[in-house]
Amino acid sequence: MSLNEETDDWFFAAKKEHKKIFSELDVLLRSLDRFFHAENLPITRDDLTARNFHDELNAVRNVILRVLALLEIIIPESKKNAYWFQRFTESKFLSNHLRDVFKEKMYKQDTPEKALYILYDIFVNLKGIVTDLLKTGQMSYLGYANIGKLLSKEIRGNAFFNPFKKDMNPDLDKIENREISDIVRSIDDREAKKYISLLYLYLFRLLRYLDHMDGASRQPVALHSALLILVLVRAEINMLIRYLKKADDHIQDEELKILLKSIFYQFSMETKRVYLQELEEVLRKKASYQIKGKIENSQGILKNLIEQSTIQLVQFFRPGIQGKEIFESFTTRLFHSVKLREDLFVLYSFLALLEEKINLPGEGSDILKTMKIFMHYFESTTFKLLRYDDYYAFVSFFSEVFSINEHELNKNLEKIHNFKIFLEMTLQQITYRAELKDMPLDTKKAEKILKQYL
Repeated sequence: MSLNEETDDWFFAAKKEHKKIFSELDVLLRSLDRFFHAENLPITRDDLTARNFHDELNAVRNVILRVLALLEIIIPESKKNAYWFQRFTESKFLSNHLRDVFKEKMYKQDTPEKALYILYDIFVNLKGIVTDLLKTGQMSYLGYANIGKLLSKEIRGNAFFNPFKKDMNPDLDKIENREISDIVRSIDDREAKKYISLLYLYLFRLLRYLDHMDGASRQPVALHSALLILVLVRAEINMLIRYLKKADDHIQDEELKILLKSIFYQFSMETKRVYLQELEEVLRKKASYQIKGKIENSQGILKNLIEQSTIQLVQFFRPGIQGKEIFESFTTRLFHSVKLREDLFVLYSFLALLEEKINLPGEGSDILKTMKIFMHYFESTTFKLLRYDDYYAFVSFFSEVFSINEHELNKNLEKIHNFKIFLEMTLQQITYRAELKDMPLDTKKAEKILKQYL
């Protein structure tokens, strides 16, 4: 039996068995479409026509490999063998007329199986084309954009796997939290109910996207898949921000409008931190651990932002609900502020100690070495808790310190002293946060952390 004559329902069995894989496939198809739009990319846009998009195309190739891996899990082994045999037969033995007949039947996409084979065939061909293009070492913006248009056309033209066919996919975009369902049902104002229910769906869809990122791997396929998902999230957040503006025009409750404006502001600021700071030109970094760190931080910032926003919206309607009742792994803003203040105090203590011991033989260089170890930890964990306005000062200072050797300490004493003063001011600002009111710094705990490095 040929692929065109299949009558069994293996597809529906596969869909039931591989729910998470179908969800990831949906996310990656969306991500590939968005990754070819320059406004979504975390790159400088000084002159796109002069830019080499080789790194971006390489990321696309790795995501194509991931999509093929997912499709090969979905399609049973016997069906894959039949597919490859059919392709061999078509190329070697069929006349032009029979080849036309075969393709016409397949391109009808009157079954999900045929649509899946079409998708598989497209990505097999794309892998070959993109791999050959990468060998040239160059990719112009126009060429990159043209590949994107072709890919977008094929994805959107698929009868069963076009992720943009519906604004919300009822199989994937749903909220299974009973508390939130009860909240939506309890809203009397019809306009408010419509906008709040859709807002919850958008927020949970963003979390679904982030859940498909593999933060543990340094493999290029995993890293680039995660990066493309973050680019998709950027595009979706831009849409969410526009939606929040629209909701503000239609909702009458003034207190709810104030909350929505606050959420709008938080999304505006945090997305700047992710896409204009953490991820800026991330593909130009060649070390996988650097890319991994930036992606992990970005995922953490965005997940925290979305969860915090969801909890704020829940607590507006049900003030007694705690974050952990909605998200098992939820960490509060208080926890983040306490950790940031603690780690900043440890860093400040290192700088003060370095200033004090800088001229003592051996001691200054030893403190510098251990401080760099702490700074690597700080960079990979605490950077994501910094304010948008403070980020560049930290990045600049860390970059300078990492390049200092023990013989150059005295030359950099002024920079160290100035940054220590900056840290002191930053610590004072954090102390004024509402969640830290009447909660002094646990200096004993901070000093214990410091001693672990010395």
